[in-house]
Amino acid sequence: MRIRFLNLLLVSAGLLAAAGPASAQDQVVNLYSARHYATDEALYTGFTKATGIKINRVDADDAGIMARLKAEGSASPADVILLVDAARLYRGEKDGLFLPIRSKVLEDAIPANLRARPAADGGIPWFGLSTRARVVVYDKAKVNKDDVDTYEELGDPKNKGRICIRSGSHPYNLSLFGAVTEHLGEQKAEAWLKGVEANLARPPKGGDTDQIRAVASGECAVAVTNSYYLARIMRSDKPEDKDVAGKVAVVFPNQQSWGTHMNIAGGAVARYSKNQANAVKFLEYLASPAAQNYFANGNNEWPAARGVTSDNPALREMTGGQPFKSETIPISAVGEHMPKVQQMLDRVGFK
Repeated sequence: MRIRFLNLLLVSAGLLAAAGPASAQDQVVNLYSARHYATDEALYTGFTKATGIKINRVDADDAGIMARLKAEGSASPADVILLVDAARLYRGEKDGLFLPIRSKVLEDAIPANLRARPAADGGIPWFGLSTRARVVVYDKAKVNKDDVDTYEELGDPKNKGRICIRSGSHPYNLSLFGAVTEHLGEQKAEAWLKGVEANLARPPKGGDTDQIRAVASGECAVAVTNSYYLARIMRSDKPEDKDVAGKVAVVFPNQQSWGTHMNIAGGAVARYSKNQANAVKFLEYLASPAAQNYFANGNNEWPAARGVTSDNPALREMTGGQPFKSETIPISAVGEHMPKVQQMLDRVGFK
């Protein structure tokens, strides 16, 4: 990890040189991205073709990006930050790593519940750019859908010994747990977490894809996953993935109450951006219908921008071609609950 971090710092030094006074600053944007999806290359190419602005990109995970921004401070060459979880975006905001911006284009395109609360000056620290549902996958030969069609039922004794889930402290789960806390209140949410932990078929391990495969293999009967992991399996031509897809079914929880939890991938302008105007242009571009459809079809996410629809075949099959009810709480509230959620996980022994 230390070697990787030093390498990232060396790349940052290269970006600093590229963004120095002698360069044409109006024609560059320096991007730190936690999105590692090959299909995003088309986004970057499209932006440069449309604007003439070159993108200098460095890829890392969210934690690496946050650590690097803190280490670089005001010397950072970063202009735009792309992260893949609401809790991480909220943490970056609270750590002062983002520059709140005013953009009518972004404010018109991205619903208020999918972006940060306004800062004191009215600027918005970050914007959601795509959404993914936190869904329940189950063994359709062993589980009745009605037993797992709410998040609350994951903590019900009727599902004891059935559930597979990745680490409770992973940001995807922290975001879900933060949302449940917003809906139920801290006391009921902690009781629910205790119930979920008691219902685990095995200790938390692996990523979301591993949870889906564990259901198909019979290791457990119910799993929690982000929707795009299931969509990848559904769109795969590999025989083993087709076998997995044939054994599992999916439910979008809480359709009769608050709706399914939606997490986001989003972007922000870096606090010390040297190319702020270009950074805003890039975020505005990512909210355009063309870019939003790249998110939808390339990585099986739903568009975040108003009025943009997706024709992704796996997502359409997953929902039966029908709209589903998603929660409408401010996504920033999810981040605000993170300290409480972590403490609750510690108290109930949820690893």
